[in-house]
Amino acid sequence: MNSSLGMINAFDPSAASALDADEKEMIARRQRVLGPSYRLFYQHPVHIVRGEGVWLYDKAGRKYLDAYNNVPSVGHCHPHVVQAVARQMAVLNTHTRYIGDEVLDYAERLIATFPAVLDQVMFTCTGSEANDLALRVAKNATGGTGIIVTRLAYHGITETVSGISPSLGANSPLGPHVYLVDAPFSPAQAGAAEKVGPRFADGVRTALAQMEADGVKPAALIFDTIFSSDGVFADPPGFIAEAIAAVRAKGGLFITDEVQPGFGRTGEAFWGFLRHGIEPDIVTMGKPMGNGYPVAAMVARHEVLADFGARSRYFNTFGGSSAAMAAAAAVLDVIESEKLQDNSLKTGRMIQDGLRDLASRYPIISDVRGAGLFIGVEIAKNADGRLEPSSGIAAAIVNGLRERGVLISASGPSANVLKIRPPLPFGRAEATLFLDLLDDTLKWVVRIATA
Repeated sequence: MNSSLGMINAFDPSAASALDADEKEMIARRQRVLGPSYRLFYQHPVHIVRGEGVWLYDKAGRKYLDAYNNVPSVGHCHPHVVQAVARQMAVLNTHTRYIGDEVLDYAERLIATFPAVLDQVMFTCTGSEANDLALRVAKNATGGTGIIVTRLAYHGITETVSGISPSLGANSPLGPHVYLVDAPFSPAQAGAAEKVGPRFADGVRTALAQMEADGVKPAALIFDTIFSSDGVFADPPGFIAEAIAAVRAKGGLFITDEVQPGFGRTGEAFWGFLRHGIEPDIVTMGKPMGNGYPVAAMVARHEVLADFGARSRYFNTFGGSSAAMAAAAAVLDVIESEKLQDNSLKTGRMIQDGLRDLASRYPIISDVRGAGLFIGVEIAKNADGRLEPSSGIAAAIVNGLRERGVLISASGPSANVLKIRPPLPFGRAEATLFLDLLDDTLKWVVRIATA
């Protein structure tokens, strides 16, 4: 969770009047035993007790359309994944220091989804661990220490990767030799699609120049190719190439964090970077890989890994375990058999078309952008004839949808970009329901704003 997201959606104790006695007691228990670092979503938090497909259910049996959670990528509690893990756990669950088919079969299957140059994989439990490992590998391969990240990036929670996650806020300071670059603009913001790439690359070159002035050698540029925490920026395809070339020209590597856009979510390609026609040096992945089972990985070019492997032993007790591989393989089965990448493409286009229709009727929607089932909707208000980002209106929409039985979130530097990122089986019927309820919410928001 990034800091702006917390501001827009976090539970406000002043809203406690909306809670029943049981909810108030649960929140008090959380505060006693979990401490202050944990946050709840929404002004009226949701007490979820069950999930199925694209639906979540509260204790009263009310169902909520999940348009936010990417971890259960093939749907909450998908029976094929559940059964695969249960079967494997009943037979064997052990680590990678024994010879076993499970890890090899899955590794070969996973690598087959990448360009040929990305040919080796290392398994972890979480995306945070994968990104931590990627930084170690990049620093070893380049001899550099400088890392470039976007200004509101999120890459994880270890000490190292929290240091490249400025979205965590002032209490999680940047690590040494970490340089910030502005996130891309959308074509609408940049003025024209052809300006998006050069503007982003100019920022990267500025960061590289500052590194050189500081006597710091570049190690890597890292970002996720949907720029999820920065406000969702997907287009035009290929715009990231110039920035990556600038880093490589100075001896650095490109790490793409595919935790958010990977596994078919963007629709046009199985991996977000493939939409851009790019071959990264290192790719990381996590959360959606096991549909909720903790499994993650780092894939890299063998020449990038060679010296690291010769110098360092790597072992992760649960990374690549038998049960983790069963979960991950089952997720690939479902994505393929249920044609979820194609569904992401078609349903995502339907949602974006519907959102643009809503934008023509509600001026508070200033931009619609994204790819597949990862969509950002920028919310702005008219201030003396000019549009200004409005976290307040975005918060009202997020919480208004929650009351209507739809769960989304928000991101961006002004916490004003609605983040729509449902499980991949989200289909046309769910898209229609979502758009109808968003329309109703927008009418309500406009009415209260002008009352």
